[in-house]
Amino acid sequence: MKIMRLFAVVAVIAGVVLTATGPATVTGLLPYFTIQSSLGYGIFAAWAAFRGRATPPALKGAVTLYVAITGLVYHLVLTNQASGFAMAPVERALPDAIGNQLLHTVVPLLAVLDWLLFDERGRFRWRYALYWLAFPLGYLAFALVRGLVVDRYPYPFINVNDLGYDGVAVSTAVFAVAFWILGLLFVAIDRWGGRLTRQPADSVT
Repeated sequence: MKIMRLFAVVAVIAGVVLTATGPATVTGLLPYFTIQSSLGYGIFAAWAAFRGRATPPALKGAVTLYVAITGLVYHLVLTNQASGFAMAPVERALPDAIGNQLLHTVVPLLAVLDWLLFDERGRFRWRYALYWLAFPLGYLAFALVRGLVVDRYPYPFINVNDLGYDGVAVSTAVFAVAFWILGLLFVAIDRWGGRLTRQPADSVT
């Protein structure tokens, strides 16, 4: 468990550093949800690796969900030409390409595996799925305000210049519902696992 979390920390740091060898600098990468969610998970994983006891379930679910969202949106939306929001292919040098895959594939997989393999089940509550929307919605507000200042938006589905505010509102509603459902799935898996772990004890009594 500790080794996996420390490996995740290394993957986050390497991913950010290697991605910054491309056209964007580290500060230029910070406005992206990918970077914010990955750094958040990296900090949490470093803390959890040395904590020595169970981490707060709502916080663990949140950081895991956010990097899972990063991976899913990248692979299902941003690089999927059928999604309607695919970004133009980018020619990347090898270090940049490795960093990109670390942040969008490796870190999300490590985070989800850490939760599935090592976390105690039955700690999530259904209301957490709603609470977990706070950061994505806060990020949306940040991106829109920043866009007004720099006239640039990090993702096509929140690009006011292309979609207008009505279009952004629609895409936001769709993504918010999708993220909420994904959060509910996390809770369902956790609670189902909790019931399974309690069954042997219950059957003895």
